Amino acid sequence: MFRKKKSKKPAISQQGVGAPPGASSSNGAGAKGGGVTSSTPQSRRSLHRMRSKSAPPSTSRRDEHHELIEDHYRVDHEAHVVLPGVPKYDDDWARDCHDFFNLIALVPVCVLNAMNWNFDLLAAYCGLAGGGGGGGPDGKGGGGGGGGGGSSGATLSIATAWTGEWFLPFFQITALYFTIDLFWVALVPKCVKSPSTIVQHHIATICYIMIPYYYPFVRWLMGACMSVEVNTWCLIARRVFNKQGLPPWILNLPLGVSIRIKLISILFYASWIFIRIMLYPVIWVVLFGMWKEYSVEVATGWNVLAIALPLHTVFCALNIKWTVDLLLSKIRYWRKGGKENIDKGL
Repeated sequence: MFRKKKSKKPAISQQGVGAPPGASSSNGAGAKGGGVTSSTPQSRRSLHRMRSKSAPPSTSRRDEHHELIEDHYRVDHEAHVVLPGVPKYDDDWARDCHDFFNLIALVPVCVLNAMNWNFDLLAAYCGLAGGGGGGGPDGKGGGGGGGGGGSSGATLSIATAWTGEWFLPFFQITALYFTIDLFWVALVPKCVKSPSTIVQHHIATICYIMIPYYYPFVRWLMGACMSVEVNTWCLIARRVFNKQGLPPWILNLPLGVSIRIKLISILFYASWIFIRIMLYPVIWVVLFGMWKEYSVEVATGWNVLAIALPLHTVFCALNIKWTVDLLLSKIRYWRKGGKENIDKGL
């Protein structure tokens, strides 16, 4: 008969204990009671901040790219520039063991690669020596220069300078190195900053080097491409022999330390320019010509070189991208004047 008068109390959000601020009520009591709901712009911003802090680290390609850069260069995150010197590294048993393994294992790979080349013909091809001097390879190790368009001194190319006399041990050591390193990174991923990238690279490389093993006329291609491991060795040596992250061109370093880090830095940038920027595009031009000739020979463009050509195109594009990224960061640093005027340069 008489209705109980409802008390006008402000609506209370029926959140559970521990619910984030700004979460709306599940039964809409706030709307009925005329109170203030918790879905305000301020509460939504607060909720967004809490979710941002609790979210897992980003694994985007952009973040992975920054990890690769920061693994080998000092980076100013505020100015988005690469600073002189290398990052300072604390002792890390997993990373240090992996680095020393690479420094040791890459030596026989590079030495055996060099033993398969005729450096007189390479010098003549590069214009560093007069005359073609004697013919090309003698066909040992699978007809090293067969795809180069003849072995006479009048027709010089990278392929004609390949002898292939030590190809089998070179292939075996290279395949063994990539296989061991692949399992190492897969089992101990913390030894590198980007284990997934390294694993994918090694799997692709192992598959790629099977082409010259079964097709002898492109064995020179494996030797030419694997020359990039010289630059890889210098890249790792910069980190191993300069853990303090000292810029290479400061003047108050002990003589032994100064010579060591300067020499490694010079070799690193020289091999980067010569191999990644100059040699790889030249290989692409030669490979493209060989693909056209071989396509005519086998009466189809879908052949083994049609696999090698796009892969090498990707490698060239990556080398150019990394070079541009590094140069742009350096240019931004120089324009800002740098924080250490004496350290400008590398």
